[in-house]
Amino acid sequence: MPELSLGPPRILSRAEHSVSRAHISKNALNVLYGLHKAGYEACLVGGGVRDLLLGVTPKDFDIATNASPEQVRATFRNCRLIGRRFRLAHVHFGPEIIEVATYRASHDKAEDDDDARLDGDRILRDNVYGTREEDVIRRDFTVNALYYRIEDFSLIDHVGALDDIEQRRLRTIGDPEQRYREDPVRMLRAVRLAAKLGLSIESATEAPLFELGYLLETVPQARLFDEAVKLLLAGHGVRSYELLRQYRLLDYLFPIESGAPEPERDRLIEAALANTDQRVAAGLPVTPAFLIAVLLWEPVQEAMTHQLVRGVSEHDALLKAQEDVLRDQNDLLAVPKRFTLPAAEIWAMQGRLVRRRQPDRLLGHPRFRAAFDFLALRARFDADLQGHVDFWAARMSGLDLPADVDLGDDEPASATAPVPGDAPPRRRRRRRGRRRGAGNAQPPVSADA
Repeated sequence: MPELSLGPPRILSRAEHSVSRAHISKNALNVLYGLHKAGYEACLVGGGVRDLLLGVTPKDFDIATNASPEQVRATFRNCRLIGRRFRLAHVHFGPEIIEVATYRASHDKAEDDDDARLDGDRILRDNVYGTREEDVIRRDFTVNALYYRIEDFSLIDHVGALDDIEQRRLRTIGDPEQRYREDPVRMLRAVRLAAKLGLSIESATEAPLFELGYLLETVPQARLFDEAVKLLLAGHGVRSYELLRQYRLLDYLFPIESGAPEPERDRLIEAALANTDQRVAAGLPVTPAFLIAVLLWEPVQEAMTHQLVRGVSEHDALLKAQEDVLRDQNDLLAVPKRFTLPAAEIWAMQGRLVRRRQPDRLLGHPRFRAAFDFLALRARFDADLQGHVDFWAARMSGLDLPADVDLGDDEPASATAPVPGDAPPRRRRRRRGRRRGAGNAQPPVSADA
């Protein structure tokens, strides 16, 4: 990237800022003090400092230092070095990992390709080490470029980050288009930070977002999936989805375009994201599987309709539709099978829940709870499904209704049902007679039975 001219840094003494060691992880403090004692400069940097200034509880604490990765490893016995693109040191404290990065410098100082490698504008390897002044230029956004120095508890600002935090403004360091071309994932990070922290994206930083989405096609799919999870399942999914749609970045993550008008297409997705945000706020677990089922539901239905028109059976039409849509999905962003397989089961069970055959057997299906929650979500926007939701809610409550009886105008289950992901209710086991020659094995329940 072009050289930037940095003026004298703005340095706030401990009395002039609100960052306190009382709010920093004890393990992060141990690493900071350990590096300082070993003779190195050590600073808390990035999101941890930013969040503390904004009054947000940091998710993790990252450290920057002038010690090389090998020197960090020599300082801490519980340290492991990771990464080739970015060489990092991870200091392990049980379940908590403190990430330590060495100050990075311009690629112009690289001695060989093992230290730095570019593909056009895109950075493929970045292990050129330098000073804190050089390191700050390599960071993406100003709000991520504040340094809390452990030796005197001062806060160091080289790029006007304090003003941007005060104005709740997101701004790149250097030319925005150049920074996005170096690492296209920065576009997704801009959306995530804006959504998570309620920041407004500065106009020059925002403009390239509308035009450079295609660069995401060059990002390794595993990395892209991780960023998508952070966007949609970290408690700010609704706002992230709105911004992804606004900047046309959604087209490069999920094949959700459909013939339905956009408001109708999006309302099911936004309702699911709102439920997910509620669960995260309540400290409850969430899984990408349910959200994948929601995001790809409309494309699956359209693909299935095309198959039915050709005279394919409903069962085979669904299987072919799932195959086509998941193939399109994997061309954009590969979702691990541990999430697509449960999503496919949720889709397959929608028809079975509507037909209401073998209700006791369905209640015992491992995906029943998720499939029921999905049906209840759909019923918010399709009144014809409410009777089926009421029927299954009654079954779960222990009412033994015939499969062809509706509950009329009772309170809909979608008003009281847990949001997606709740555990199924415990059911009393029924004693079964042992079949001769069958042993204790029970036949498996398939998704299309």
